[in-house]
Amino acid sequence: MDTQTRHLEHLTQIGRELSTAADLDHVLQSILSAAAELTGSETASILGLDEESNALRFLALSSQHQNTLETVAVPLDKSIAGMAFSQKKAAAVNDVNNSPFHYKNADQISGYQTRSVLAAPILFRNESLGVIEVLNKIDGADYTGDDVTILETLASQAAIAVQNTRLQKLMEKTQSDGTRLDKMKSDFVAITSHELRTPLGLIIGHSTFLRELVGDEYRDQVDAIIKSAMRLKEIIENMSSMDNFQSGMSVVRQRSVSVRRLILDTIVTYRQDAEAKKIKLDLDLADSELMIEGDAEKIGIAITNLVNNAVMFTNEGGHVFIVSEQVPGYVKVSVIDDGIGIPLKDLPHIFERFYQVESHLTRKHGGMGLGLSVAKMMVEMHGGRIWAESNEGKGSIFTMLLPLDSSQAQAAERVFR
Repeated sequence: MDTQTRHLEHLTQIGRELSTAADLDHVLQSILSAAAELTGSETASILGLDEESNALRFLALSSQHQNTLETVAVPLDKSIAGMAFSQKKAAAVNDVNNSPFHYKNADQISGYQTRSVLAAPILFRNESLGVIEVLNKIDGADYTGDDVTILETLASQAAIAVQNTRLQKLMEKTQSDGTRLDKMKSDFVAITSHELRTPLGLIIGHSTFLRELVGDEYRDQVDAIIKSAMRLKEIIENMSSMDNFQSGMSVVRQRSVSVRRLILDTIVTYRQDAEAKKIKLDLDLADSELMIEGDAEKIGIAITNLVNNAVMFTNEGGHVFIVSEQVPGYVKVSVIDDGIGIPLKDLPHIFERFYQVESHLTRKHGGMGLGLSVAKMMVEMHGGRIWAESNEGKGSIFTMLLPLDSSQAQAAERVFR
C-alpha cells in the first residue's frame, strides 16, 4: 500500500468517527494521532480560542503533556499557533530558534524542546475557532507542502468537533448562569415580597380607616391610595405564586370547594371597579354549588385574575359575562367580554410569563404580564386546562376546565398531554 493510499484511508476513518462518535474528546485524540503519524511528527495538539482571555488554550494534547499544558494560555500575537489563527492560513517554522513567534513558555512549563512547528487554523464558516499543530518533524526534516495539505484536511475535520465542543461549553455556561439567575430571582422575589407586605398592609389598613373619617372632598384621594395599594398587593401575590410554583414549594391542598361561591366572592371584589367604568357585570351560574376537590385559594386566584383581566381590558359601557356549568367530569367556567380583544399573533403567547400585548390599547393598562400565566399555573396544578379565544376589537372568551376530583385530574393529564 503506497503512502497516499494509506493517508486517504486514515482520513476517511477519521471522517467516519466524526459522523458517529458521541465522545468529542475521543474524536480529537484520533485527529491528533493521525496528524502526528501522517506528517511524521513527534507530537500534536489542538488549541481553541478562549474568548474571555482572547488567547488560545489546549483542547487536546498527547498524554505526555496533558497535565502540564492544559491550563496554559497561548497568546495570539506571540505564538506560531496565534499567527496561523489570526491569518487564517497554515504557518510552518522549521527552526523555531530563528522565529520571534515561538512561544517559549510552553516549552519551559512542559520541559519539552520544540525544534519545528507546523500549524493550521481550524476554520468553521470562515471563522477561526482554533489551531491544530504538529511539532518536531522526525529525523530533523522540514515540513513539506504535502504535510500542509494533510494538516489542513485534518483541521477541516476537526472544525466540527471543535465547534461542538465550543457549543457544549457555551450551553454549560448558559445553564450555569441560568441556575444562578434563577436563584437570584427567587431570593429577590422572596425578600421583596416579605419586606413589602408589612408596610403595604399598614398602608391599606390605615387608608381604609381614614376613608371612614375624612369628608367627601378627600374621599376620592383616599380611594386612589387604597386602589393603588391593592394593585401593588396583587402584583406581589402574583410574583410569589409564580416563584412558589417554579421552586416546587406550591402544593394543592385538596378540600371540597364550591366554585360557585368563589365566583360570587370574586364578583363582590370587582363590582365597584366595573361600576366605575359603567361595565355591566352579568352571571349565568349553574343552580348547584359546583363542588370539586381542590385548593380554594388557588382556584380563587385563577378566577380573580380572569375577571380582573376582563374588567381591565373592557372599555366603558361594555359587558363582562361569567358563565359556569358542570360538564361530564368537570366544572367549566368562562369569562366573556366585549373588550379590546387580542391580536391573532399574540394569542398563542398570552399565558407566558411577563408577556404583554404591545399596543397603545393594552400598554396604558400597565401590569407585569403575570396574571394570565398565574391563572394557568393554578388551573394546571389541579390537572385542569385553560385557553382563550379572541377577536381583536370585539372581545375575548377565557375558559377553564376544573376536574371534579383527583382521579379525574389524573385521567385529564393523560388526555391533555
